[in-house]
Amino acid sequence: MLSSLTSEKTYYEILSVGEDADIDEIRTGYKTALLSTHPDKLPKHHDLSGSHNNEREFLIVQKAWEILGNSQSKSQYDKELAASRRKVDIISNEIELDEMNIEINSDGVYELVYPCRCGDYFGISSVALKEMGILLGENGEVQINGSNFVPVSVVLQCGSCSLKVRLLIEANL
Repeated sequence: MLSSLTSEKTYYEILSVGEDADIDEIRTGYKTALLSTHPDKLPKHHDLSGSHNNEREFLIVQKAWEILGNSQSKSQYDKELAASRRKVDIISNEIELDEMNIEINSDGVYELVYPCRCGDYFGISSVALKEMGILLGENGEVQINGSNFVPVSVVLQCGSCSLKVRLLIEANL
């Protein structure tokens, strides 16, 4: 939802409203921005060489309203905006160990894999799990070392694309 078109400005800045603005303030900001960018509202003697840039600004104002004027898309945009500021990965899905398939590689190491929508896989090895105190038995059963196990999660990235999932590992396995 965050686009390269708005890398300099947020949709809130485009509509000249605060990030805590309610729908009425957003609507007012949209109408004001719309009047200053709408092709029919620009002066007739306006330089035609800037018409492409004006059209672009108008489309960005439209997109800002489309996102901020809808509570669901605004909520998603706010999450993405906050994440981009924290430089935190956006997780596409949460999965559990029992949802993963078990494979064995040529070195005899078990791999837990989960299909990505791009066709490749998210994966973690039994070696990486062992470092976290989680053992993977020969039949794929999960054993947790120690009685003081605290549930953990691990972020896994797809082998081909930029999608990431959070693998949840619970103590009751």
